[in-house]
Amino acid sequence: MAVRADTAEYPVPWWRGKVASWITTVDHKRIGILYLVTCLLFFGAGGVLALLMRSQLAQADEHFLTRNSYNEVMTIHGTAMIFLVVVPILAGFGNFMVPLMIGARDVAFPRLNALSYWLFLFGGVTLFASFFSSGGAAATGWTIYAPLSEQQPGSGVDFLILALHILSISSLVGAINFVVTIHRLRAPGMTWMRVPLFVWSIEVYAILLIVVLPALSVGLTLLLLDRQVGTHFFDPAEGGNAVLWQHVFWFFGHPEVYIVIFPGFGIISEVIPVFSRKPIFGYRSMVFAFFAIFSLSFGVWAHHMFTTGQIYLPWFSLMSFLIAVPTGIKVWNWLATMWRGSIVFTAAMLNALGFILVFVIGGITGVFVASPPIDFAVNDTYYVVAHFHYVMAMALLFALLAGAFFWFPKMTGRFLDERLGKIGFWVLLVAVNLTFFPMFILGLRGMPRRIARYQPDLGWNGLNYLSTVGGFLVAAALALFIFNVWRSLRSPRTAGDDPWEGNSLEWVTTSPPPHHNFHQIPQIISERPAFDLRRGAVQVAPSGDQPYDYRRGQA
Repeated sequence: MAVRADTAEYPVPWWRGKVASWITTVDHKRIGILYLVTCLLFFGAGGVLALLMRSQLAQADEHFLTRNSYNEVMTIHGTAMIFLVVVPILAGFGNFMVPLMIGARDVAFPRLNALSYWLFLFGGVTLFASFFSSGGAAATGWTIYAPLSEQQPGSGVDFLILALHILSISSLVGAINFVVTIHRLRAPGMTWMRVPLFVWSIEVYAILLIVVLPALSVGLTLLLLDRQVGTHFFDPAEGGNAVLWQHVFWFFGHPEVYIVIFPGFGIISEVIPVFSRKPIFGYRSMVFAFFAIFSLSFGVWAHHMFTTGQIYLPWFSLMSFLIAVPTGIKVWNWLATMWRGSIVFTAAMLNALGFILVFVIGGITGVFVASPPIDFAVNDTYYVVAHFHYVMAMALLFALLAGAFFWFPKMTGRFLDERLGKIGFWVLLVAVNLTFFPMFILGLRGMPRRIARYQPDLGWNGLNYLSTVGGFLVAAALALFIFNVWRSLRSPRTAGDDPWEGNSLEWVTTSPPPHHNFHQIPQIISERPAFDLRRGAVQVAPSGDQPYDYRRGQA
């Protein structure tokens, strides 16, 4: 009996269509969306852990969590937010936008790009699976300090090490892909001084990952050998050195701060000029500031170790002060870009301004702790927790929201609701400061971090309660953003190709972009670094008129 090949009568199952196409995709735009969606899921899980901690600390001598459970929650929260959210979500934006912004059809190694995503997903699942391991999850803090991490029984720390190894490989191959793509696949006429600042930020982000991830991998391997083979690299009782772990970890960990914030700088540097209706002020100084921060970041790791007594304090204090200079240049340039501009206060622009405010608060408090006497006073207190979250978490969150409102029309062909976006911004701005500013005061009053309970007569009750209320308000603001995305995705596509009158190549193609990104080849003809699409700075020639080798990045 013959089998009819009638697709109407024999439809393809849904899982072999849409779902299978996403699982097997090598399209950089789809992989970018997979990164973003997966990071949001991990962010939700990490956020729940944060709210559990804040619920425990809302009142003195609370027994909502046991001490060991609190330590497990704290460890996985910190590790998840760093390795499963703030680093890979930037890779998600980079995956989607970088090829579009440089005029390429795809990344240099599409299959390696897909491998990077799936390793990231597997590493994240491995990390959260540690809660179900023998002995429970790691309870060492995200810094995994030895010899505590060597002595914890069970397999929780081993799961953590395995997850970080997998995530390191994911980030490393993704970073290599970014570097090769940016170096080899730029459109004709896009010289280095015409590259958009977001692309520059991904460039230095990727190079920094390539340089520092091996240090983390070596340290994790030595720690695993101590636990499983019986070596004693970090055990002082057996001739090892616990401070060696701090050196290895922070040589990775402090450049990691700039790995996280570089793409945030890039997003802000794209949003502010567009909504100020002016080119970025000091394009070249912005680029050089990226590399100044990149270079200085390798000389500041030991300011995390001032109180160990094994650090030359003047040198690392000086380097920590110096790194504030190129960072200040960027803030100055953003403010100068807005000066006398025709500013349009969209939700994207408001979040960019929120980034500047929150980042400056966090940055100034970082300058304080670069001074050894102040660091001695506030070391391992909630002052450091507040500084860390202002810079690495909340400032980056505002940058990500600015990028989301800015590029959502390009990604989906739909606008996010501006009214909901502005309401969410103001709620988030209040919530962030309500959550973390009291922690500065708590730190100055002596509250140490990594404690699950405290006595009621220490004067910490009211401030901790405010921080807990603020934490739940942050969750409410983010829930409003998720609702905004969901509602917008249900609406028809109404965004044009260039709804914001943007200045870079992603606005030349359709919204959303086609599979091959560009129907016609863009060519940069502007003499200015910050080219302007509205003034004829880009020519779009039919692909048949000018053959273009996307492997070599040349016409």
